[in-house]
Amino acid sequence: MSAIIVGGGIVGLTTALTLHRSGIEVRVFEEAPKIKELGLGLNVLPHSVQHLVELGLQARLDAEGVRTGELRFFCKQGKAIWQEPRGMNAGYVVPQYSIHRGRLQSILKEQVIKRLGRDALVTDRRLVKFENRASEVTATFENGAGDTIIEKGEYLIGADGINSIVRQQLYPNQGDPHFAGLMLWRGSTLADSFLTGNTMIMAGHSDQKVVVYPISDPDESGKQLINWVAEFRVPIETVHRDDWNSEGLLDEFGGRFSDWNFDWLDLPELFRQADHIYKFPMVDRDPIEQWSFDRVTLAGDAAHAMYPNGSNGASQGILDAVSLEQQLSDNSDVSTAFAKYEQERRPPTSQLILENRKTGPEKV
Repeated sequence: MSAIIVGGGIVGLTTALTLHRSGIEVRVFEEAPKIKELGLGLNVLPHSVQHLVELGLQARLDAEGVRTGELRFFCKQGKAIWQEPRGMNAGYVVPQYSIHRGRLQSILKEQVIKRLGRDALVTDRRLVKFENRASEVTATFENGAGDTIIEKGEYLIGADGINSIVRQQLYPNQGDPHFAGLMLWRGSTLADSFLTGNTMIMAGHSDQKVVVYPISDPDESGKQLINWVAEFRVPIETVHRDDWNSEGLLDEFGGRFSDWNFDWLDLPELFRQADHIYKFPMVDRDPIEQWSFDRVTLAGDAAHAMYPNGSNGASQGILDAVSLEQQLSDNSDVSTAFAKYEQERRPPTSQLILENRKTGPEKV
């Protein structure tokens, strides 16, 4: 039997590629009827990029993303506070990449279909429940038409995000995600390059700030797709949704940044020229004491959803995928493999969740 991966996002697809590399047969089940290039920018850090490079993806990452060269902090008037090299400029043997989330997901999807076959990625499958048995896992799915589909696998990996159905079944009383009291508005804008053209900037302070970085190389006119995040603190009782695809409006946040026009970057104009604006709360989930239950385990945000401070979300999920490959290759018993995977990955990610609640590396 092949393994079942629930979730066709970055972590689920990367896990499929790593397990396939070791000769493990897997199938990925994704709730969406079609995997579209949704979302905005993200960063993948060198400790995770090295594994994508080993999967043969560097040429595609270079074609679709930007090699981040430096990080600079500014106050709200645009005065420099601190800067440091990133990626290969900091001495790593592989880059740090800034890339559109949807493009990275598409790269991984194409490779899964190419290497595992089209049948290995099944869309329009929403997990309803699973049964953890002595020699197999039975998963019940529904499609958009309301049909019930039963799938069996040797084991199941829940990589279905912060609202994981797998985790909800394991922890039915976990409650809602933990809200930081910060609301984020995000967008991407085709605009002139700023600073070096591969600089990530953060400006402001802990109650109000922006994060801006390019996610494409300059076109013939010198313009790049610039990813931006504007955030500020709101009352903790603010009604929120933990869906990063909800629509945001310029009027909701633009006035707070109306005078943030630096000599080298006009932030109000960057916000105005965005094609779409998305609004979502900064949320995470409390660390849990156990990820693995016999033939079922969690990975990515399903296991350790964290605030985006430090650009660690996707990167940590990729490390999960590599650890799963190693442990499943080294241990013939699935329960033992999952237990060792959890021993390796749960402590550092739990610590990151808690550190990021204290602003993580942005405390500078």
